Amino acid sequence: MTDLKTPKDTERIVITGVGLAAPGAATLAAFRANLLAGKSGVGTIDLRYMGVHPAGLCSFDETRYRKKRENKRGTRAGCIGVYCAGEALTDAGIDFSFYDPARTGIYVGLTEHGTVETENEVYNIGQYGYNVDYWTHHHNPRTVLNNPAGEITMTFGITGPHYSIGAACAAGNAALIQGVQMLLLGEVDLALCGGLSESVGSFGIFASFRSQGALAEHDDPTRASRPFDLGRNGIVIAEGGCIFTLERLDQALARNAKIYGEIGGYAINSDARDFVLPYGPRQRECMELALKRAGMQPQDISIINTHATGTKQGDIEECHAIRETFSGCNRTWVNNSKSHIGHAMGAAGVLELAGNLPAFSDNLVHPTINLDELDPACDLPGLVHTTAREVPKVDAILNNSFGMLGINSVLIVKRFLA
Repeated sequence: MTDLKTPKDTERIVITGVGLAAPGAATLAAFRANLLAGKSGVGTIDLRYMGVHPAGLCSFDETRYRKKRENKRGTRAGCIGVYCAGEALTDAGIDFSFYDPARTGIYVGLTEHGTVETENEVYNIGQYGYNVDYWTHHHNPRTVLNNPAGEITMTFGITGPHYSIGAACAAGNAALIQGVQMLLLGEVDLALCGGLSESVGSFGIFASFRSQGALAEHDDPTRASRPFDLGRNGIVIAEGGCIFTLERLDQALARNAKIYGEIGGYAINSDARDFVLPYGPRQRECMELALKRAGMQPQDISIINTHATGTKQGDIEECHAIRETFSGCNRTWVNNSKSHIGHAMGAAGVLELAGNLPAFSDNLVHPTINLDELDPACDLPGLVHTTAREVPKVDAILNNSFGMLGINSVLIVKRFLA
């Protein structure tokens, strides 16, 4: 590993808490167990206007951190966000006796927000002849983009900055990167950051993917999400969320915090080519830039968690980029988490990162599932499928997240070494 310099503890950012809600799991331990066992969290949803479709739905204690009436006034994304933030703070052992709430930032990545609320309100007033007198007065605060982050601040009394990062399906990584940057700039002392998705509530999102020929179909919903498989036919839409607590290392050490891993490097770039079609060469450049900023070589990466969603061209473009970047890296393993939970949009990248973090402790690479016949164009050296693989050691995880309008994000987390 190339070490360009030895950063001070004030310049090192570590992950000290994880809170998540994923299809089939409401804790990191349960999520990890499902991933290692190759257990799918995908079920079905009976969607207004569209009928039954495969989807990833979450089940968690919605009133653990706020009351039912507050959930009713807020949004599904806010509800998920409050739960994940509360779990992250609890996991990190943070009760704001050490940190100042005014020096705490909330940065939440979103692919979409407001669509669900608007669709629901239009449907509701349709029952009353579209009389807008029946339109809820809660609509505006529910649909502003900072809503989920704002709901977190109100629940926990956090008075520092809060806002959302709109970066399509790269949003979770982008929000984590924002938290890192704000900590390094000294703008905040603690960052709660991650991604959320309430997209299963929107028939418009399902209908749009179907019109693009990109909505997955399968008689068995648990087998519908099948990245890299020759028979893949699109995306399984999922809801979910994941929030991390990020701290500067000196502060984390001062309070004897548990440390999951250290942020190694990151990058965001743009294809600048198409509204929806991905472009492998720019994805490769994004991975290379993240490696450069981390002071790492490709062979230093132990696990690549792929973005692959189960679309034909998307999977192929990413595989081309990975093969070109990691050629000859025979100790680098590749997996995919969407095969287990579907595509959680703005929450996808951070959920997938969280699911791989325990590999620093157990040295296991979770498998890609539903891979019956590998598409030759997606043949990646080191691809782990069907069953988990034990490896000698996991030193670094590279997490890919790419989104519409050609936004690419790559985040590298490395094993924490004192």
